[in-house]
Amino acid sequence: MNTSLFKKLCEASGASGFEYAIRELIVKEMMPLADDVTVDNIGNVTCLVRGESSDKKIMCAAHMDEIGFIVRHIDDQGFIRILPLGGFDPKTLTAQRVIVHGRKDLPGCMGVKPIHVMTPEERTKMPALTDYVVDVGMSKNEVEKYVSVGDAITRIGDMVEMGDCLNVKSIDNRGGCYVLIEAVRALRSAKVKPDFDLYAVFSVQEEVGLRGAQAATIRLQPDFAFALDTTIAFDTPGSAPHERCTVLGAGAGLKVYDGTLITDTRMVQYMRALAEEKKIPWQAELLAAGGTDAGALQKFTAGGSVTGAISIPVRNVHQSIEMASKKDIQACVDLLAACCSNLRRWDWSWKRAVRSLAPKGKTTSKKSPRKKQR
Repeated sequence: MNTSLFKKLCEASGASGFEYAIRELIVKEMMPLADDVTVDNIGNVTCLVRGESSDKKIMCAAHMDEIGFIVRHIDDQGFIRILPLGGFDPKTLTAQRVIVHGRKDLPGCMGVKPIHVMTPEERTKMPALTDYVVDVGMSKNEVEKYVSVGDAITRIGDMVEMGDCLNVKSIDNRGGCYVLIEAVRALRSAKVKPDFDLYAVFSVQEEVGLRGAQAATIRLQPDFAFALDTTIAFDTPGSAPHERCTVLGAGAGLKVYDGTLITDTRMVQYMRALAEEKKIPWQAELLAAGGTDAGALQKFTAGGSVTGAISIPVRNVHQSIEMASKKDIQACVDLLAACCSNLRRWDWSWKRAVRSLAPKGKTTSKKSPRKKQR
């Protein structure tokens, strides 16, 4: 896989609502691959890849924002108080390095009361996000030369390869962005057009409520939609088999259920059949809580869109450093490219039947009969 691109995407900054650097990087990557690249008012990047037909639309969405913080207050000693942009597990933040994105980028450290001066009760209590301050090693006057209330703060986490895995911050969801970019690149390299016009959308503000995906879906009104994101790989010691959701190294996560989506059963069958045909390793994903852009893709099209989701299994999601398998990431790329170029081979009717893929070049979908004009 293209580990250098994966590294650049994950290490780039771009908290929800502040996606400037990551957006610039994605636009640069997609300009040679897409027929048209635009940025809408909310900040989504939409890349059109023309397909064999314009009768229908395919929308593939990967959110480019990462969890982060926003400056809430600068106290008299120069310590910065924060509010979260997205969901954090506070216990993972102690002594972690961050970047404060003010008039210039300042390195900082997440600080909390040292254990040496904690009371016995405090030692057994989990820290709250409100207990943390960001220390940039400057006085209040110096901090205020560069930092204002409302500035963004992101984590620092350089990529390290560990065995067959990649360990870095923000695999959620720069990994999904990588999958979308590389799937489009794979189609271009193979000189294969998607079945229908493909809109590759790199959405904003997913971590604070799927906001970019909602805006893009309302504008595009896709017939078919795929969300690219990460999911929980709770396959570490202490997990029960029914809790694991996915397992690292077992293949692409094919979403069946999460807190915002019951995946269209026709889409689940289609993706499973395609993965089996193409010999792409996959695993069913059922996430007990939480969701992805898929929930917005399904609901914000008039009448709904036929929606699926492909997920990268990730350990330590929404923590300081996340881990994913290179084999799983590549499986996600392969599955997405296949999904966008085989839609016409599938029977998308609502009849309840065991379906199979038609031979390549043939279609099983039927046009609705036209009503007689009076």
